[in-house]
Amino acid sequence: MRWIATFTTVLVAATALAGCGGSDNGRAGDAPAAAAYKPDLNGADLRLAQIYKEASKLLDGGRAAYDKRVATLRGLPIVVNKWGSWCGPCRNEFPLFQRAAKEHGGKIAFLGVNVSDGKADARAFLRQRPVPYPSYVDPRLFISQLLPPAAAAPSTGFYNAAGKLVHVKAGEYRNAAALEEDIRRYATSE
Repeated sequence: MRWIATFTTVLVAATALAGCGGSDNGRAGDAPAAAAYKPDLNGADLRLAQIYKEASKLLDGGRAAYDKRVATLRGLPIVVNKWGSWCGPCRNEFPLFQRAAKEHGGKIAFLGVNVSDGKADARAFLRQRPVPYPSYVDPRLFISQLLPPAAAAPSTGFYNAAGKLVHVKAGEYRNAAALEEDIRRYATSE
């Protein structure tokens, strides 16, 4: 009789937990598409539209490709988030970057830098946590040297409209307000 009570308790707990984690469309485990985080680009600089066409893509080319992209974005502020799928704090702060890119993406360029990751792991991560911008693959940490500490993640770099890296925040953003404050302070088009 005691095992029936234990079984019933476990069954009730499992049933309650099964309801957690569902998505808005009722299918548990579905991740929102990158389009859900696409910014309003009406009247935006055409270079921003190009970035957001590359939503959740992993881009090769290393430091040279990254530097070229930053140079082509001169005149626009840029926020660069360095992340890895293996990184717990990166996972925690990704929703903040999803929302910030949606809110500010019509005026600010967002980019990612993926570090110390296999492409399959990074792609799986981006399927679960899509962002409306691309990430540069950085297996040898050449881009990461710009966003110290080079071998650690997360860190976030802020470029002003003149293309100058003006601030790097090492570590996780724990809330939207902290990220918003740094965006206002460092990623302005003035």
